[in-house]
Amino acid sequence: MSETINHQRRQFFGLAAVTIAAAELGIASLAVARPASAAPANGHATFAALKQVKAGVLDIGYAETGPADGQVVLLLHGWPYDIHSYIDVAPILAEAGYRVIVPYLRGYGTTRFLSADTPRNGQQSALAADMIALMDALGIEKAIIAGYDWGARTVNIMAALWPERCIAMVSVSGYLIGSQEVNLKPLPPAAEQAWWYQFYFATERGRLGYEANTKDFAKLIWRTASPTWAFDDATFARSAAAFDNPDHVAITIHNYRWRLSLAQGEAQYDAYEQRLAKAPPIAIPTITLEGDANGAPHPAPAVYARKFTGKYEHRTITGGIGHNLPQEAPEAFAKAVIDVAR
Repeated sequence: MSETINHQRRQFFGLAAVTIAAAELGIASLAVARPASAAPANGHATFAALKQVKAGVLDIGYAETGPADGQVVLLLHGWPYDIHSYIDVAPILAEAGYRVIVPYLRGYGTTRFLSADTPRNGQQSALAADMIALMDALGIEKAIIAGYDWGARTVNIMAALWPERCIAMVSVSGYLIGSQEVNLKPLPPAAEQAWWYQFYFATERGRLGYEANTKDFAKLIWRTASPTWAFDDATFARSAAAFDNPDHVAITIHNYRWRLSLAQGEAQYDAYEQRLAKAPPIAIPTITLEGDANGAPHPAPAVYARKFTGKYEHRTITGGIGHNLPQEAPEAFAKAVIDVAR
């Protein structure tokens, strides 16, 4: 089943849908969505004071909004983006009665490793284990999970390995769980070209280049992954501050080298990776989303639909929506979270 939402009319219909959902949840009133911020930065909303919590091997920085007793929604960002991808999604969900938590992944923002001796590991299961540790640290038994890019892969893994902790899921670009063995197989030339940065990062020149030009590199990815998104310099700068994290380059490089079996993972994640290599199905209720102008490598919806064995729906968001879907189409993303939770 598919649903197409016209981007030019998305604000009206998105907020209308949230209003209806709020009424069904028993919420008396719903204000127009407003940024979850104390004050704008350069005319752009930012999250209010962040919180920190020790969870697993990390001290995780995260934004939180909404009622403390609300159903938890965990929103995960991608690379090279940050928590501000959800700056307009979070208040919509908070107004609808959800407790919204938006953490910085390892290597971003105020998230730090607790020990200098911990490997700066970017393998896929490590990021998912981080989020389970975050839920444990915050006393959260179950959550609705949602993400795009690295965040989508992370919520996919959470749903596959820890389904008892996940109520439902929204995943941009569908099923993104990877396998080192599969990644060793060559792709058609056009597909290989789309992954140019993965091969660049495999070299020492690439590591040095990303370290020297992190923000310029990220801006290039933003432009190519969302070719019709007219973000301004202040919008980019708001997120680019998260790349000043001392572990950002190491985590990024390890992630892409690990995918190609050019860097080792940690033994503690071996059992997880063995399970993930079998491409396990996901049984929790799921809505997948795709923008009609996603310029980043991504599978076609028909390819991954069979991987979702529970209640499932796919929605294509039209109107020139690129890779950073929650920031480019926040009302559509928030509506998917509310709908999948129902």
